Amino acid sequence: MQQIWHILHTQGGEIVQSIGQHIGLSLISLLIAAVIAIPLAIILMNHQRLAKVMLQITSILQTIPSLALLGILIPLVGIGTVPSIIALVIYAVMPIFQNTYSGLTTIDPSLEEAATAFGLSRRMKLLRIELPLAMPMIISGIRIAMVMIIGTATLAALIGAGGLGTYILLGIETNNNALLIIGAVLSAILALVFGAGIDWLGRLTFKKAGIVLATLVVLIGGFAGYRQVTNSQTTLTVAGKLGSEPEILINMYKDLIEHDHPNIKVNTKANFGATSFLFKALQSGSIDIYPEFTGTVLESLVKTKQSASHSPAKTYQLAKSALKSQYQMAYLKPMAYQNGYDLAVTRQFAKKYHVKTISDLIQVENRVHAGFDPDFNQQKDGYPGLRQAYGLKFASIKTMEPSIRYKAIANGKVNLVDGYTTDPEVQAYHLVVLKDDRNFFPPYQGAPLMSEKLLTDHPELRTTLNKLAGKVTTTDMQKMNYQVSVKHQKAAVVARDYLRSHGLLD
Repeated sequence: MQQIWHILHTQGGEIVQSIGQHIGLSLISLLIAAVIAIPLAIILMNHQRLAKVMLQITSILQTIPSLALLGILIPLVGIGTVPSIIALVIYAVMPIFQNTYSGLTTIDPSLEEAATAFGLSRRMKLLRIELPLAMPMIISGIRIAMVMIIGTATLAALIGAGGLGTYILLGIETNNNALLIIGAVLSAILALVFGAGIDWLGRLTFKKAGIVLATLVVLIGGFAGYRQVTNSQTTLTVAGKLGSEPEILINMYKDLIEHDHPNIKVNTKANFGATSFLFKALQSGSIDIYPEFTGTVLESLVKTKQSASHSPAKTYQLAKSALKSQYQMAYLKPMAYQNGYDLAVTRQFAKKYHVKTISDLIQVENRVHAGFDPDFNQQKDGYPGLRQAYGLKFASIKTMEPSIRYKAIANGKVNLVDGYTTDPEVQAYHLVVLKDDRNFFPPYQGAPLMSEKLLTDHPELRTTLNKLAGKVTTTDMQKMNYQVSVKHQKAAVVARDYLRSHGLLD
């Protein structure tokens, strides 16, 4: 509780901003879904077959996993608010349509006949009889959709739309339960508050409810338009993969760019996703810069007949050349440290089976139950290549997010995990890193990746970001990761402290 109150006190402004983002996403999505679903139900209320088809379509859409839906939308509409709203609307249409249709088609037929006998037109019968009687069902559908939207909107943080999901993801990645509780509890409170608001809306007449909804649309749209018009600065979006280390790096980029170029505003998108997710976003122009590793470029992003060299300099030059020729991407100079893959086991496992190298796993592979990061489990420079190079076949493999796999090995759920050479969890959980005795893993040096067009438009970025070239040792990064992941310090603060202590920032 003390840690929660400390976060609320020191990060109150950021939390309020995240609540505002979450409310904005939820309200806009709900309004759009209602505008689509309610008229559609009215149109189809006398067309039973078409209504059943529509219900089946909306039901199928709801079965699509939210992360998969976001992944599909990114190449089409980019990242941020737009794909998040589209996804939320898709999930919210079904309960609103279903309840509205049910409410309109279960009205007592005698009331319908009486309205016709009194000479009411189709429009008047809808407004005076059918919609008022169906209103409790409609409101129930809107309430269900609202709860669903608020819960699902937490995933919007994965694609840079902000909201309370930022704290949930950050809590998971940094093993900070206080952040996780803050994000989850505030999301639950929002659901309760909006539920009460929808109940109040249901007590209004249909006309008054429409006026309230229209007013909300105008206010939200007007505020968004005002911010867009008044923002005269050049804005760049710098994103990072899941974890504390990418978040530290993107905050370094942000501080250096904004310090050297006050006319440029940098938005950071932490915990954005896996490698392919980020690279697609960079290609589509949804983000402008992100830190990528040389070994990952050669193994996962570019096509090359040459294998990665064990020389960091040669690996970087090969990656830089391939990115430029194949994707028109600019790859700036790398930092000093290498964040290569490794495999780690518990001390008990290493001692019991006399395991010191990756080759030693061959003798006990039927006893190995591995927990791997999704990237490591799929990429050529991860388990697929490792399995071929060493001839390994483990008893079982589970994929899980980076921070979770360390918890899994600590709790005995798995006995081997992949990791990175700069991970602080190796020390925190007393793990043994196995030696890569066949030199499978290529060099992994981090460097800023961006489009050639961005560098042409803003050549000053090269000088600014190259200030990090050859800086940040492996020890430096281990210490910074430890401060964020274990000590729960803010990545932005840790990044700024490093830049100042090394004379890169005033």
